[in-house]
Amino acid sequence: MLELKDIVAISGMPGLYHVIGQRKNGLIVEALDGSGKKFPTAPTTKVSILSDIAMFTLEGEEKLADILVRIKEKETTGLVVPDKKSEDKEFSQFLGDVLPNYDNERIYLSDMKKLATWYGLLKEKIDFDAIKKTTEEENSADVKADSKPKAEIKPKTVKNTAVKGDSKSKGKSVGTIRKMA
Repeated sequence: MLELKDIVAISGMPGLYHVIGQRKNGLIVEALDGSGKKFPTAPTTKVSILSDIAMFTLEGEEKLADILVRIKEKETTGLVVPDKKSEDKEFSQFLGDVLPNYDNERIYLSDMKKLATWYGLLKEKIDFDAIKKTTEEENSADVKADSKPKAEIKPKTVKNTAVKGDSKSKGKSVGTIRKMA
């Protein structure tokens, strides 16, 4: 079973990818759609790690891991996850069932469709019980840490290492990964 920290979304490319290796100036990924397609990412490709993704709510943000676990739990009680050919209103109803306090001004229809598609790709490939256990442990650690002053966490930028003799790629940012506080 895969972990969310090993799965990435690549900007401009549909679907999800499993990180299977690393090279000096990028990652080597494999498509999770069952095609088995493997390829290296370009130095300028923006890559988002699923464990670092969150969705906007009226109160702040909700981690993607928590939302995926909630979808899995609700699916066992009869929730239907819409497919890409479903009506637009089905996606907003789906997200309303899963995340009732979502911020409808900052979450677009494309985000709802992406969530449903990602869940469809991941539901057979990840261990939801392990994710639930991990998020519960993190939440209990957050409650204990609330009594202590928090240090400011700055966004981390992954920088490309220049290829020898390539002056164009020096210092270009591969992508920004926003860390959750």
